[in-house]
Amino acid sequence: MSVNTCSNATDAQLSQKALQLAEYLLQEVSENGGELYIKGKFISGDVGLSPKEIGQLMPQLQEKHDRLDVERWSYTSATTWRVQLPRIEAGETDTIAEAAD
Repeated sequence: MSVNTCSNATDAQLSQKALQLAEYLLQEVSENGGELYIKGKFISGDVGLSPKEIGQLMPQLQEKHDRLDVERWSYTSATTWRVQLPRIEAGETDTIAEAAD
């Protein structure tokens, strides 16, 4: 299953490595109920990036990615990141329902 990672505006603002990480995170968060806690050192092999690269890219996703909510959660031997799908605002729910009709 392929997940559309982000909008065209976001694509232009993120590097290829950041988009690669975003695609991985979107897939994982979708499969885990909409919320995920990760450390770069544990996902580096899966995503094909070093833990250092992941640590440098996560703030980019936090600031510029519109399909993920990324938050620095804690630091215990490595930064833990909380990643979740954005909450839908009440007005957006109506728009989505209308678009489906």
